[in-house]
Amino acid sequence: MTLEVVGWLLVVAGIAALVLPGPGLLMLFGGLAVLSQQYEWAERRLDPVKYRALKGAAESVETPLRILLSTSGALLLVAAGVLWSIKPDAPSWWAFSDSWWLPGGIATGITQIVSGIVALALLVYSYRRFHGKPEAVAALERDIDRADRSA
Repeated sequence: MTLEVVGWLLVVAGIAALVLPGPGLLMLFGGLAVLSQQYEWAERRLDPVKYRALKGAAESVETPLRILLSTSGALLLVAAGVLWSIKPDAPSWWAFSDSWWLPGGIATGITQIVSGIVALALLVYSYRRFHGKPEAVAALERDIDRADRSA
């Protein structure tokens, strides 16, 4: 029962993180991996999600511009998390109530810092596995086609 709840929480958080900051496909894959222990439908969808997450990782390190933008985004996320954790007073230009300045407190800051660190770790992994290795990307494309046919 507990694993099922964790699996569903990861799936929901992963879907949300597809449009919000965070490793959406990674969380979705983790949730499906947990749910695949109990549900056949989750097991069938596990490989396609895994390979699409890896394809996103490969695409994130295709060009120096993408690497720079991804790294900058992850570092900005860590910086925002530090700012959120420190929670300075609202600046004079802030037009809303002070209670709306950096809502969520330290929990939000820690979440942002952890997400940024995970993103940086995934970038390093992606760079080492895929950058300048067209054979690895081609093998991944074959894996995606095979997983789509069997799903």
